[in-house]
Amino acid sequence: MAENAEAAAERGGGGDSGAGACERGVAPIKAQYRTTKEQFHQYLDADKPEDVCQETPAGDPDGSDPAEPKAKRIRLEDGQENGKTEEAPEPPEQRQVPKRARGQNKSRPHVKPTHYDKERLCPSLLQESATCAFGDRCRFLHDVEHYLETKPADLGPRCVLFDTFGRCPYSVTCRFAGAHLGPEGQNLVQEEVVARCADLPPVRNGLNRALQQQLRKRQVCFERAEQALRRLTQGPMPIPETSVATVTPEQNSCHAQLDTAGGASTPHGSPVSTCGPLTDEDVIRLRPCEKKRLDISGKLYLAPLTTCGNLPFRRICKRFGADVTCGEMAVCTNLLQGQMSEWALLKRHPCEDIFGVQLEGAFPDTMTKCAELLNRTIDVDFVDINVGCPIDLVYKKGGGCALMNRSAKFQQIVRGVNEVLDVPLTVKMRTGVQERVSLAHRLLPELRDWGVALVTLHGRSREQRYTRLADWPYIEQCAKVASPMPLFGNGDILSFEDANCAMQTGVAGVMIARGALLKPWLFTEIKEQRHWDISSSERLDILRDFTHYGLEHWGSDTQGVERTRRFLLEWLSFLCRYVPVGLLERLPQRINERPPYYLGRDHLETLMASQQAADWIRISEMLLGPVPPGFAFLPKHKANAYK
Repeated sequence: MAENAEAAAERGGGGDSGAGACERGVAPIKAQYRTTKEQFHQYLDADKPEDVCQETPAGDPDGSDPAEPKAKRIRLEDGQENGKTEEAPEPPEQRQVPKRARGQNKSRPHVKPTHYDKERLCPSLLQESATCAFGDRCRFLHDVEHYLETKPADLGPRCVLFDTFGRCPYSVTCRFAGAHLGPEGQNLVQEEVVARCADLPPVRNGLNRALQQQLRKRQVCFERAEQALRRLTQGPMPIPETSVATVTPEQNSCHAQLDTAGGASTPHGSPVSTCGPLTDEDVIRLRPCEKKRLDISGKLYLAPLTTCGNLPFRRICKRFGADVTCGEMAVCTNLLQGQMSEWALLKRHPCEDIFGVQLEGAFPDTMTKCAELLNRTIDVDFVDINVGCPIDLVYKKGGGCALMNRSAKFQQIVRGVNEVLDVPLTVKMRTGVQERVSLAHRLLPELRDWGVALVTLHGRSREQRYTRLADWPYIEQCAKVASPMPLFGNGDILSFEDANCAMQTGVAGVMIARGALLKPWLFTEIKEQRHWDISSSERLDILRDFTHYGLEHWGSDTQGVERTRRFLLEWLSFLCRYVPVGLLERLPQRINERPPYYLGRDHLETLMASQQAADWIRISEMLLGPVPPGFAFLPKHKANAYK
């Protein structure tokens, strides 16, 4: 296979390769590997089954690019659409000014995993000695034989949950059920494995069902937050030496169950009914100088990445050397409403030794109350405030980047959150909102005075997005202004040379975002100061580990498998931009250099370089089995229309 790829690459090296080695913004790939678009897809389609070649899921009719709705396509003023000229333009008097595509593309082909599991078995049948509380009103199936008749075939002979934990909680609904079902359909258990896993630390920061009900009924008391907000709105007031929190009986029952159901240890200062002697930590609020210090200078910080920065991906990055991890951006109002999907973003795996969560909000009251709630319910090392999110959905509500222009609200949020937290508070921000108007150097001294322990600065503005390189000279200037408060730099780090240059600007450390998506082994390269020419089989093993972690995290039933597949495909939309080290004419690859069409050293390496969603789906089928009928996928970052 490798010789065929080499021969095909040599045939494709001549003529129009689509991108020369010296073309700006294009990765410099060796001439013997470059090819044309037609030869690239012809080579990949040679190994496709005939029925797969005829269908192009999630692609244009010509199979060239993931499908985008008509509203997403930008119309040119001269009547052209995506390079195609309209044959019969409308009369000038009837022609309307085309509306510019902006914001979210809500009509993208996104199907929830529940769509593929319409006939679901009642969860009570999966639990031993459990009866359905809904009786005849239950909307799920109770006939196991009928369910097994309509259930799709198993996706593989081995179940990850059964092999790892000794028991699969999904029983007959597992898509790998053949590995752990007995001859009479009973769910088998490996007692030795179960006993060995009983001593392992669990995944922490789950949402307790009782707490969820309290949040939905608005029965949770936020005394510390309300006191802090009153002080912020009424001016400086004397801070009492002691503060004893009062808790309703409902809260006592709610918080007492957090340790068992949520898996989180109760932090000091939590208003929970306890037994034993009363200590100062129970009644005296910590002063700012007594807070736990956040000393991560020189460590590699994995950025909070929306969608792709999930727990299985963070486990992959931890394995390759990431020191500090942070959960995905969580909206504070959704957390206060008890939304399970939002609380899932706060979960922490035992391997994450330095872990924080990132909050997004636009108002001091919701942010301060959410911070107090998290302070007494979850186990984290720091809390980060998002002041860098550029999307319209957040910005127009006053959150994210908009806080940089709302200094009064920004100050109230930082001071209020910092007062109710017992862990350090950090801030992640951009250079500013407008491209030519930088604000970070003005805000950094104020953030230092407000009690922020650390700031991460992304060297781009909101309007700039990714149209230009990150402004590291400006980050260097801000590092001097912020001193002695540590400042982490973020932007365009894809190699250990990039990280070394970034550290020379005087920052306390570097945060890695897109670089980790393109190659999660970047942390290993930085620590070992080398380029890793990783093979395609090694990269496939990384993807296989991700799917195993995903099945552990999201489940091995149909919903869990399809949710794992969706996040895998989102990640593959970034991984395809990586160019193997052995194919480059010069090192390192720059993050703003897109790869031209090239043929790898084997078929799998070529398949991983494809920009087609249909080829990403093929890779997912190698790991998770065939996709359901009617499956379609468009990556999230392709579904946003920018101005």
